[in-house]
Amino acid sequence: MQKITREQLIEKAAALLAGGTVTAVLGWSKGEFDYDVTPAVFHTAEELNKDFVWNDFCGANFSKYLVAKAAKEEGKVLVFLKPCDTYSFNQLLTEHRFDREKVYAVGIPCEGMADIAKIKEICGEGISSIDCGEKIAVTTIYEDEPVMIDAKDVLAERCVNCKSKKHVAYDELMGEEGTVIDSARFDEVAKIEAMTPDERFAFWQNELSRCIRCNACRDACPACTCEKCVFDNPNSGVENKAPANSFEEKMFHIIRAFHVAGRCTDCGECSRVCPQNIPLHLLNRKFIKDMNEFYGEYQAGEEVGTRAPLVNYTTGDIEPGEVFDRRDTDA
Repeated sequence: MQKITREQLIEKAAALLAGGTVTAVLGWSKGEFDYDVTPAVFHTAEELNKDFVWNDFCGANFSKYLVAKAAKEEGKVLVFLKPCDTYSFNQLLTEHRFDREKVYAVGIPCEGMADIAKIKEICGEGISSIDCGEKIAVTTIYEDEPVMIDAKDVLAERCVNCKSKKHVAYDELMGEEGTVIDSARFDEVAKIEAMTPDERFAFWQNELSRCIRCNACRDACPACTCEKCVFDNPNSGVENKAPANSFEEKMFHIIRAFHVAGRCTDCGECSRVCPQNIPLHLLNRKFIKDMNEFYGEYQAGEEVGTRAPLVNYTTGDIEPGEVFDRRDTDA
């Protein structure tokens, strides 16, 4: 599949701005570091040429940003959507979280994004610059010559286990369309399921104990769009503070996982933005795996307007007793 270049995206965005189709562009801009690419809004071709970025670190799922950005702009907003982003786009439309008429969506192909944590495992800390090309060239303050890395060796976990290269929503498509992939994304969940209860508890206790309650997972998650989060309720006892004990550590993430169950598209944003590298996506994938097994295959965001199994009662729904019997058999 031929890669889309930065120049092609800028040309497309500038043409849509000049023609009046859109008045703003939601794209990527360089952050403090070369790998710290951040979402940004552009209004002119000059801004695009100066600051627009497209490389192996443009992992942000823009669907969540439309909830706020589309409402603020007077005209239409152009948004570039990778295949995995389009599922979140559809899910948010299903939940009426933004006005579709105020968005012009351009689908772009994606061969996967890089994980800076994997790069640091190879190069160490002290990265001074990163150049993304045929290979990723990483320069550190400790070496004169850059370290050359194959992009496929440092793919983000969600890209290694990508569920689809197919766009399920767009107004215009750039490049070639992909297909739904037979992913191995539930393999890690199966490994955790194979643990004893004590082993599973120890695994999650170790992972969640690193949480610093920065709320990055909640803020980046396309499924977390409540105007007032339960964890911002001053009467909850856990309002915007570090966990006081191990119970609060687990409660935050488990309750959040329950809140997005049936709506999570498995975009992996929660794990991508976690500064503690907690594999939060595994909680969500466990829910997805169970729903597929108990209610039949379902992919959130595949079509606008579909109802998740958890909110769509049918007389054929599995009974609680059957769930426990099946788990006893599996054990």
